[in-house]
Amino acid sequence: MSNQDWRHLIEEWKKEGIIKHVPEEVKKEYEISTLMMELEKEHKYPIMIFDNVENNEIPVITNVLGTRERFAKAMGVEGKNVSEEYAKRIKNRIDSFKIVENPPFLANSMTGDDVDLYKLPIITHFPIDAGPYLTSGLVIAKDPESGSETLGFHRMQLKGKDKLGISLHSRQRLWEYFRRSEEKGENLEAAIVIGVHPNISLGSQALVPYHKGKYGAIAGLFGEELEVSNCTTVDIQVPAYAEFVIEGEILANEREKEGPFAEFTNYACHRSTENLFHVKAIHYRENPLFHDLTPGFSSEHITVVAIQREGDVLNALRQTLPNVKAVSCPVSSCGIFHCYISMKKIAEGQAMQAVFAAFAVDHHIKLAIVVDEDVDVFNEQEVLWAMATRLQADKDVLIIPQHMGMGETLDPSTDELSRTSKMGIDATKPLEGFSPKIEMNPEVEEDVKRLLKYTV
Repeated sequence: MSNQDWRHLIEEWKKEGIIKHVPEEVKKEYEISTLMMELEKEHKYPIMIFDNVENNEIPVITNVLGTRERFAKAMGVEGKNVSEEYAKRIKNRIDSFKIVENPPFLANSMTGDDVDLYKLPIITHFPIDAGPYLTSGLVIAKDPESGSETLGFHRMQLKGKDKLGISLHSRQRLWEYFRRSEEKGENLEAAIVIGVHPNISLGSQALVPYHKGKYGAIAGLFGEELEVSNCTTVDIQVPAYAEFVIEGEILANEREKEGPFAEFTNYACHRSTENLFHVKAIHYRENPLFHDLTPGFSSEHITVVAIQREGDVLNALRQTLPNVKAVSCPVSSCGIFHCYISMKKIAEGQAMQAVFAAFAVDHHIKLAIVVDEDVDVFNEQEVLWAMATRLQADKDVLIIPQHMGMGETLDPSTDELSRTSKMGIDATKPLEGFSPKIEMNPEVEEDVKRLLKYTV
């Protein structure tokens, strides 16, 4: 089995007891997502397989991407080091790829009039949703000008046996590639893959120049050429070990209402580009697992985005600042809006330099907070403590007005043009003359560990 096939990870997770099965029938409407959100409240993040989904023979798997440890296992590192490891590997592009003939996903096919999306267990997640949504699909397309491929998550509403509503509201690569295609009066060929290795999901979020493909970045996460296979009805190469591949095209000059949908912000989103995806073929593996990603404010929806942003911001900062220690994009900010940066400050002004650099990397970031290296940015209590004790708002806070800041379309607080204000905070100590932080004696800390047995 290839290292790029997620099934080898699933087998390992089964042995570790992380995967739980639900044998009894569950409804397609609300039940799966409601159970997953209940588990979130209890801070429990099992991978769940629903063996018996209403009116369907295909089991549903969810929460594969729900924790940092899952992405870390995919790269063979510890959970606490995952964004640092991502930052290292994502720079090591491998721009050649390996073609796999007769990929597993060609075991079963629906083409032409036989195409029927209703045969897939596409779930309705929340009462606010406009209908069933395909949530885990990575949409793959090529730039009409350079031929470079992109892939990324886009919500897709089930609208017919061969029709999906798709929103390109991220205004990033797929949106631009479709715009270029539509300007020529042409549909944009595309493919959707469902059920792929976590490295592929994570690498799909990478910040890559528009003239370069994302496959090279993903291959860097594997440390080897990406294994891909040709589609049958469109000129697209897709990851060879996907559970499902849906081939088709995004239609030029056609729009249809799509949404609302429960987004990662924990709000219903009515904003949409209202595009249409026409399906030409559906392929899937023997004994397939249909990956459903719980939308809304869920760990699986947020973690993949947070790790990518941490790694890409870390790389950008280290190009100009020598002593950046760590970057955190916390779940509390939907993994996208807030950025905490720790660094060893060696010159006044470096904290604000870090703030500007973070804003330049990613237009989604609304708040960047810089703290000293003694603060753990993955512990929000420590970040808030640093703000409480090292910040004076009249001189340490920078506010960029709303009309100057590009924001996130899905953020309900942005204006009608999706613009947002931004705030940078320097919560670092001055280089000299500041009160010392209370520290314990490290030798005594080690000695008292023998007493911990009495506290259990």
